[in-house]
Amino acid sequence: MTTAMNNLGIVKRNIVRADRAAVDKLARFGVATIHEAMGRVGLMKTYMHPVYTGAALCGTAVTVLLQPGDNWMLHVAAEQIQPGDVVVAACTTDNEDGFFGDLLATSFRARGALGLVIDGGVRDVSELADMDFPVFARAVSAKGTVKATLGSVNIPVVCAGASIHPGDVVIADADGVVVVPAAIAQQVADAAEARENNETDKRAKLASGVLGLDMYNMRGALAAAGLTYVD
Repeated sequence: MTTAMNNLGIVKRNIVRADRAAVDKLARFGVATIHEAMGRVGLMKTYMHPVYTGAALCGTAVTVLLQPGDNWMLHVAAEQIQPGDVVVAACTTDNEDGFFGDLLATSFRARGALGLVIDGGVRDVSELADMDFPVFARAVSAKGTVKATLGSVNIPVVCAGASIHPGDVVIADADGVVVVPAAIAQQVADAAEARENNETDKRAKLASGVLGLDMYNMRGALAAAGLTYVD
Protein backbone atom coordinates (compact mmCIF):
# COMPACT_ATOMS: atom_id res chain seq x y z
CA MET A 1 0.00 0.00 0.00
CA THR A 2 1.11 3.60 -0.53
CA THR A 3 0.35 7.13 0.61
CA ALA A 4 1.29 8.52 -2.82
CA MET A 5 -2.04 7.86 -4.55
CA ASN A 6 -2.10 11.32 -6.13
CA ASN A 7 1.29 10.86 -7.78
CA LEU A 8 0.37 8.52 -10.61
CA GLY A 9 1.91 8.71 -14.06
CA ILE A 10 5.25 10.13 -12.91
CA VAL A 11 8.79 8.97 -13.67
CA LYS A 12 11.48 10.90 -11.82
CA ARG A 13 14.70 10.42 -13.75
CA ASN A 14 17.20 12.19 -11.49
CA ILE A 15 17.35 10.91 -7.92
CA VAL A 16 19.93 11.36 -5.19
CA ARG A 17 21.31 8.01 -4.13
CA ALA A 18 22.91 7.25 -0.77
CA ASP A 19 26.68 7.61 -0.60
CA ARG A 20 28.30 4.57 -2.19
CA ALA A 21 30.87 4.11 0.59
CA ALA A 22 28.06 4.00 3.17
CA VAL A 23 26.12 1.49 1.07
CA ASP A 24 29.19 -0.72 0.71
CA LYS A 25 29.74 -0.61 4.47
CA LEU A 26 26.10 -1.47 5.21
CA ALA A 27 26.45 -4.48 2.90
CA ARG A 28 28.82 -6.03 5.45
CA PHE A 29 26.10 -6.37 8.10
CA GLY A 30 22.89 -8.33 8.50
CA VAL A 31 19.38 -6.96 8.63
CA ALA A 32 19.01 -7.64 12.36
CA THR A 33 22.21 -5.75 13.20
CA ILE A 34 21.25 -2.77 11.04
CA HIS A 35 17.71 -2.68 12.42
CA GLU A 36 19.00 -2.64 16.00
CA ALA A 37 21.72 -0.09 15.19
CA MET A 38 19.12 2.25 13.67
CA GLY A 39 16.96 2.19 16.80
CA ARG A 40 14.69 -0.72 15.87
CA VAL A 41 12.98 1.02 12.97
CA GLY A 42 12.80 0.54 9.21
CA LEU A 43 11.73 -3.10 8.97
CA MET A 44 9.29 -4.29 6.34
CA LYS A 45 6.50 -6.62 7.43
CA THR A 46 7.42 -10.20 8.22
CA TYR A 47 5.54 -11.65 5.26
CA MET A 48 8.38 -10.46 2.99
CA HIS A 49 10.54 -13.50 2.25
CA PRO A 50 13.41 -14.44 -0.06
CA VAL A 51 12.08 -16.54 -2.92
CA TYR A 52 15.07 -18.87 -2.69
CA THR A 53 17.43 -19.88 0.10
CA GLY A 54 20.52 -17.73 0.43
CA ALA A 55 19.17 -14.65 -1.33
CA ALA A 56 20.55 -11.38 0.03
CA LEU A 57 20.97 -7.86 -1.26
CA CYS A 58 22.05 -4.34 -0.39
CA GLY A 59 21.63 -1.39 -2.73
CA THR A 60 20.04 1.96 -3.43
CA ALA A 61 16.33 2.05 -4.13
CA VAL A 62 14.59 2.70 -7.40
CA THR A 63 10.99 2.84 -6.22
CA VAL A 64 7.94 1.70 -8.17
CA LEU A 65 4.24 2.13 -7.53
CA LEU A 66 2.26 -0.65 -9.21
CA GLN A 67 -1.41 -1.11 -9.89
CA PRO A 68 -2.94 -4.48 -8.90
CA GLY A 69 -2.36 -7.17 -11.49
CA ASP A 70 -0.35 -4.81 -13.70
CA ASN A 71 3.44 -4.85 -14.12
CA TRP A 72 3.73 -2.07 -16.72
CA MET A 73 5.72 0.18 -14.41
CA LEU A 74 8.36 -2.45 -13.73
CA HIS A 75 9.24 -2.24 -17.42
CA VAL A 76 9.29 1.55 -17.15
CA ALA A 77 11.52 1.31 -14.08
CA ALA A 78 14.13 -0.78 -15.90
CA GLU A 79 15.25 2.31 -17.82
CA GLN A 80 15.94 4.18 -14.57
CA ILE A 81 18.16 1.50 -13.02
CA GLN A 82 21.82 2.25 -12.45
CA PRO A 83 24.46 -0.26 -11.30
CA GLY A 84 24.06 -0.96 -7.60
CA ASP A 85 20.33 -0.25 -7.47
CA VAL A 86 17.59 -2.43 -6.00
CA VAL A 87 14.08 -2.07 -7.37
CA VAL A 88 11.52 -1.65 -4.57
CA ALA A 89 7.93 -2.07 -5.69
CA ALA A 90 4.75 -1.22 -3.77
CA CYS A 91 1.17 -1.64 -4.96
CA THR A 92 -1.84 0.66 -4.63
CA THR A 93 -3.72 -2.18 -2.94
CA ASP A 94 -2.89 -5.64 -1.63
CA ASN A 95 -2.16 -7.95 -4.55
CA GLU A 96 -0.27 -11.23 -4.90
CA ASP A 97 -0.26 -11.73 -8.67
CA GLY A 98 3.02 -12.70 -10.34
CA PHE A 99 4.33 -9.28 -11.34
CA PHE A 100 7.92 -10.41 -11.95
CA GLY A 101 9.79 -13.35 -13.42
CA ASP A 102 13.00 -14.38 -15.09
CA LEU A 103 12.60 -12.18 -18.18
CA LEU A 104 12.33 -8.98 -16.15
CA ALA A 105 15.16 -10.23 -13.93
CA THR A 106 17.31 -10.59 -17.05
CA SER A 107 16.46 -7.03 -18.06
CA PHE A 108 17.10 -5.65 -14.58
CA ARG A 109 20.43 -7.42 -14.29
CA ALA A 110 21.57 -6.07 -17.65
CA ARG A 111 21.02 -2.57 -16.25
CA GLY A 112 23.04 -3.33 -13.11
CA ALA A 113 20.26 -4.10 -10.62
CA LEU A 114 21.21 -6.13 -7.56
CA GLY A 115 17.72 -7.46 -6.90
CA LEU A 116 14.05 -6.76 -6.29
CA VAL A 117 11.90 -6.17 -3.23
CA ILE A 118 8.18 -6.31 -4.04
CA ASP A 119 5.04 -6.16 -1.92
CA GLY A 120 3.35 -8.51 -4.37
CA GLY A 121 3.82 -11.85 -6.07
CA VAL A 122 6.57 -13.20 -8.29
CA ARG A 123 7.01 -16.33 -10.38
CA ASP A 124 9.75 -18.32 -12.19
CA VAL A 125 11.31 -19.01 -8.81
CA SER A 126 13.53 -21.86 -10.02
CA GLU A 127 14.89 -19.67 -12.79
CA LEU A 128 15.52 -16.77 -10.40
CA ALA A 129 17.43 -19.15 -8.12
CA ASP A 130 19.49 -20.46 -11.05
CA MET A 131 20.26 -16.86 -12.03
CA ASP A 132 21.09 -16.02 -8.40
CA PHE A 133 19.00 -12.87 -8.77
CA PRO A 134 17.82 -11.96 -5.25
CA VAL A 135 14.10 -11.34 -4.91
CA PHE A 136 12.15 -10.68 -1.71
CA ALA A 137 8.40 -10.83 -2.15
CA ARG A 138 5.02 -10.98 -0.47
CA ALA A 139 4.07 -14.17 -2.30
CA VAL A 140 4.85 -16.60 -5.10
CA SER A 141 2.16 -16.82 -7.77
CA ALA A 142 2.06 -18.18 -11.30
CA LYS A 143 -0.77 -15.78 -12.12
CA GLY A 144 0.31 -13.34 -14.84
CA THR A 145 -0.28 -9.60 -15.05
CA VAL A 146 -1.33 -7.08 -17.69
CA LYS A 147 0.16 -3.79 -18.90
CA ALA A 148 -2.68 -1.30 -18.89
CA THR A 149 -2.66 1.21 -16.01
CA LEU A 150 -0.13 3.82 -15.02
CA GLY A 151 1.67 3.83 -11.71
CA SER A 152 4.86 5.77 -11.03
CA VAL A 153 8.62 5.38 -10.72
CA ASN A 154 10.91 7.05 -8.20
CA ILE A 155 8.32 8.54 -5.89
CA PRO A 156 8.13 7.93 -2.12
CA VAL A 157 6.18 4.75 -1.38
CA VAL A 158 5.24 2.55 1.55
CA CYS A 159 6.35 -1.00 0.81
CA ALA A 160 5.22 -3.73 3.21
CA GLY A 161 4.77 -1.15 5.95
CA ALA A 162 8.12 0.61 5.50
CA SER A 163 8.42 4.13 4.12
CA ILE A 164 11.06 4.36 1.42
CA HIS A 165 12.29 7.19 -0.80
CA PRO A 166 14.24 6.85 -4.04
CA GLY A 167 17.94 6.53 -3.25
CA ASP A 168 17.46 5.09 0.24
CA VAL A 169 19.39 1.93 1.10
CA VAL A 170 17.52 -1.37 1.23
CA ILE A 171 19.12 -4.42 2.83
CA ALA A 172 17.56 -7.88 2.77
CA ASP A 173 18.56 -11.33 3.98
CA ALA A 174 17.01 -14.39 5.59
CA ASP A 175 15.91 -12.28 8.58
CA GLY A 176 13.86 -9.79 6.55
CA VAL A 177 14.11 -6.44 4.80
CA VAL A 178 15.18 -3.12 6.32
CA VAL A 179 15.28 0.39 4.86
CA VAL A 180 17.95 2.95 5.79
CA PRO A 181 17.24 6.56 4.79
CA ALA A 182 19.95 7.92 2.50
CA ALA A 183 20.56 10.93 4.77
CA ILE A 184 21.68 8.72 7.69
CA ALA A 185 23.26 5.83 5.78
CA GLN A 186 26.80 6.54 6.99
CA GLN A 187 25.67 7.08 10.58
CA VAL A 188 23.78 3.79 10.58
CA ALA A 189 26.68 1.96 8.93
CA ASP A 190 29.04 3.18 11.67
CA ALA A 191 26.57 2.21 14.38
CA ALA A 192 26.14 -1.23 12.81
CA GLU A 193 29.91 -1.72 12.79
CA ALA A 194 30.13 -0.79 16.48
CA ARG A 195 27.29 -3.16 17.31
CA GLU A 196 28.86 -5.98 15.32
CA ASN A 197 32.19 -5.49 17.11
CA ASN A 198 30.42 -5.56 20.46
CA GLU A 199 28.56 -8.74 19.54
CA THR A 200 31.81 -10.39 18.46
CA ASP A 201 33.16 -9.83 21.96
CA LYS A 202 29.97 -11.13 23.55
CA ARG A 203 29.99 -14.18 21.31
CA ALA A 204 33.50 -15.04 22.44
CA LYS A 205 32.49 -14.75 26.11
CA LEU A 206 29.41 -16.93 25.64
CA ALA A 207 31.48 -19.51 23.79
CA SER A 208 33.86 -19.62 26.76
CA GLY A 209 30.97 -20.56 29.07
CA VAL A 210 30.07 -17.18 30.53
CA LEU A 211 26.31 -17.00 31.11
CA GLY A 212 24.14 -14.23 29.72
CA LEU A 213 22.80 -13.90 33.27
CA ASP A 214 26.21 -12.60 34.34
CA MET A 215 27.36 -10.89 31.15
CA TYR A 216 24.22 -8.74 31.10
CA ASN A 217 24.07 -8.35 34.91
CA MET A 218 20.58 -9.82 35.06
CA ARG A 219 20.69 -11.46 38.49
CA GLY A 220 19.88 -8.36 40.55
CA ALA A 221 16.93 -7.37 38.36
CA LEU A 222 15.61 -10.93 38.39
CA ALA A 223 15.80 -11.05 42.18
CA ALA A 224 14.06 -7.69 42.43
CA ALA A 225 11.31 -9.00 40.14
CA GLY A 226 10.78 -11.90 42.56
CA LEU A 227 12.55 -14.79 40.83
CA THR A 228 13.16 -17.58 43.32
CA TYR A 229 15.38 -20.64 42.92
CA VAL A 230 14.08 -23.83 44.57
CA ASP A 231 16.33 -26.88 45.15
